[in-house]
Amino acid sequence: MPSEAWGYHGRVSTRTEGSLAQRKRQLVANELTEAALQLLATKGFDAVTIDEIATEAGVSKRTFFRYFASKEDVVVQFLAGMGAGIRAELATRAARELPSTALRHAVSVPLAECAGHADRALRVVQLILGTPALNARFLEHQAQWRDDLTAELAQRLGLDPATDLYPPLAAGMTLTAFDSVLRRWSAGDGGEDPAELIRRAFEVIGPALDTAVRR
Repeated sequence: MPSEAWGYHGRVSTRTEGSLAQRKRQLVANELTEAALQLLATKGFDAVTIDEIATEAGVSKRTFFRYFASKEDVVVQFLAGMGAGIRAELATRAARELPSTALRHAVSVPLAECAGHADRALRVVQLILGTPALNARFLEHQAQWRDDLTAELAQRLGLDPATDLYPPLAAGMTLTAFDSVLRRWSAGDGGEDPAELIRRAFEVIGPALDTAVRR
């Protein structure tokens, strides 16, 4: 069995970590994820039932609901962990870096994960962006990412997010760039390099990010 499997949170480790029960739970979740992706990519979101996903994964419908509340939850988890990854990457960047540099590197991490698993990632991103119910859930996640990134920026710069406009505005600009790049990459069937797209996006917003924080 491979030590790493591409899942909804990027790389999902299956190394010997934690208890046997935890490892078994992760394996079942991976099986359900794989089954859902295969069926949804082939048949479309509305045409696939939870019974089909469970059968394809070799588990019961009851087992499915131990891991996921709905079909939407299975798919949206592909992107749900990206916000945490962006914030974690920003926290590791050197304090001396310009905000535009640190933020560009932070949002580049999940985009690199998508590019590194382009076939699988592209199908899921297109499914999410092309299905109204899933796109709505994705936007809900982005709202939480914005709050988290605002808090991290405020801490990094020693600002109060309740009174200073910079952290929420910078977080919003960064995530707008990220969303625009993801949608451009998806619409182009993965033909463009997301790293180059995000570089170009930050050429547009970078000066505003850096000029504002120097004041």
